[in-house]
Amino acid sequence: MSTYIFGAICPRLGKGAALVLPRCNIEAMSLQLAEIAAAVAPGAHAVLLVDQAGWHLSARLAVPPNITLVPIPPKCPELNAAENVWQFMRDNWLSNRVFQSGEDLVGLCCEAWNKLIAEPWRIMSLGLRDWAHRF
Repeated sequence: MSTYIFGAICPRLGKGAALVLPRCNIEAMSLQLAEIAAAVAPGAHAVLLVDQAGWHLSARLAVPPNITLVPIPPKCPELNAAENVWQFMRDNWLSNRVFQSGEDLVGLCCEAWNKLIAEPWRIMSLGLRDWAHRF
């Protein structure tokens, strides 16, 4: 069984939105975009940095009107602050575990994301980039 955390953070506000899903594909990414869109404040617009995975940039992707996808250059994960989030979660809450079932794995992923969301200062620390806020 595979499990993926589709997550996005707003480092300025210390917030995030995520889904734990069984596949990485266009349909899963569309669900995640809908989740993010619902979390965006009314009248606000989200800019989402994405790598160039096929499911991030497909023409078949359902991108809500309050989100703009900005692809980062290939082989530059350091430009995407979410990579720091994934590394932190692996290092602190997700690695070196034995799971009794797929449900245990999903439960731990949800628990880890909820821990992160409960710590807005952590999201800010992991995600803020000076270059991204100079506008």
